[in-house]
Amino acid sequence: MSDHEPEGVEDVLGELDDLAAKGDKVRIGDVLDDFGGRSFGPFIMLPALLEITPVGGIPGVPTFLAVVIGLVAVQLLFGKDHIWMPQWLQDRAVESRKLHKGIGKLRGIAHWLDEHSHGRLEALTKGIWVRIAAAVVILLCLTVPPLEFLPFASSGPMLAIAAIGLALTVRDGAIMLLSMLLAVAALGGGTYYYSTSEEGGDGGMARLEWVSNSIPA
Repeated sequence: MSDHEPEGVEDVLGELDDLAAKGDKVRIGDVLDDFGGRSFGPFIMLPALLEITPVGGIPGVPTFLAVVIGLVAVQLLFGKDHIWMPQWLQDRAVESRKLHKGIGKLRGIAHWLDEHSHGRLEALTKGIWVRIAAAVVILLCLTVPPLEFLPFASSGPMLAIAAIGLALTVRDGAIMLLSMLLAVAALGGGTYYYSTSEEGGDGGMARLEWVSNSIPA
């Protein structure tokens, strides 16, 4: 386990790639051992980014990822210095081959994100601002389960969560400010989207129809 905090998204991906090279599978517990005492940012950012991919369209996945992120954010809110997760969650694993492939696809965007984050307004990623960010992440996570029944609606709060995780990872206050604006937009938009769908009475049916159409014949 390295002693320094990751300085960018490429650092995070590089360490994940190193973990994948050590065996056939990578457990969440392995990642926790590697990052858990150094930075909460990757554990907030990576699950949120995963939800924005097509994987987030699988019923139950957005809520599961929101629970994982929420667990991390609660510990960040209370000032814990190491992330704790239950053993059953630590034992969840992904094949190293698939992880290598996924990391390869993210290299380009990781490089772009690192190039456009320069540690601006770093004070907004420390102290009380970290607690504020954690509280906002928890609030956003709470909106995910009801929005999961509407096509792609849960990706709104997850995008804001990913931005907060990125800001914490690269220590960029400008990104933190942008993520807070995204959070406000996600909360407002999600509330409106959910309420109008409920009024129409077809929100759940729309989700079921979309999932059905996504399954190859």
